[in-house]
Amino acid sequence: MRGISDNVHGVILALSSSIFIGASFIIKKKGLKKASATGGTRAGSGGHAYLLEPMWWAGMLTMIIGEGANFAAYAYAPAILVTPLGALSIIVSAVLAHFILKERLHIFGIVGCVLCLVGSVSIVLHAPLEKKIESVMEVWHLATEPGFIVYTCVVVVVVLVLIFRYVPKLGQRYLVIYIGICSLTGSLTVMGVKAVGIALKLSFEGKNQFKYYQTWLFTVFVIVFCLLQLNYLNKALETFNTAVVSPVYYVMFTTLTILASMIMFKDYDHQTATQIITALCGFITILGGTFLLHKTKDMGNNPSTNAILLPKNNKDIESSKPTNEKPKETVEV
Repeated sequence: MRGISDNVHGVILALSSSIFIGASFIIKKKGLKKASATGGTRAGSGGHAYLLEPMWWAGMLTMIIGEGANFAAYAYAPAILVTPLGALSIIVSAVLAHFILKERLHIFGIVGCVLCLVGSVSIVLHAPLEKKIESVMEVWHLATEPGFIVYTCVVVVVVLVLIFRYVPKLGQRYLVIYIGICSLTGSLTVMGVKAVGIALKLSFEGKNQFKYYQTWLFTVFVIVFCLLQLNYLNKALETFNTAVVSPVYYVMFTTLTILASMIMFKDYDHQTATQIITALCGFITILGGTFLLHKTKDMGNNPSTNAILLPKNNKDIESSKPTNEKPKETVEV
């Protein structure tokens, strides 16, 4: 019963995190608009007038609260349950933007939101239960098993090859290089975050875990990999279109995090084949919804979209036909 209770706590924290993070994007954007309206240099042009805008700081505080809730969620529930639920922040952001920023949500965007919700429900209902861990030493034992050591070594080698061989030559041309570094290091970061989260939870329960040097190793590990991850994520956002970066990063990061969690914590050891397949289908459904949301996010604000979906009159239909073909009579729609 404790495993079920921990999963419930983890889901509630993950959902709260998505709500806060999704709302933070809208609040910060409102702050950026207010800052530019007062005559300050826009952030996109290198200005920092938004730092004087209270609403922007309110958005930043909201994001910090959301990230804190997400950090706590890993202490209670498996990463395979918490990480995919991050897609719900996209739904929150899209819905709030529709009503607050008047950024119209297209019908395809609504379908994407529904897919994300359906996939999330499927994962929540069929996710494995959190294992009972009484000490950070148990996490250290899991992290030093041969399977996870091999995975860690492979990740470190691939990341070093990408950084020193491919980033200087191809980093500005291929998105997968920057995102690959972020996702690979991110999968290990989440494992470290989970270890630190468990140490904090147990310490608050009266079982001090910071007397073990392993807890401090996990903490340093998380800080170093977070900084590396943020560095290359910023490079990707600066170099490539955000609409492409976000879904690709979400897919790679979530997939590799689930893989790392399965290797380290053996999440699916006590799951049936039906539960595993259903959870994977839920994950794939979330991926589909995420891609649909990002690919169509500007369609609601683009008047030309209607012309793509439905011709305005007979001239539009005739102009799309080859010039050497005699136009046929058409019916006005």
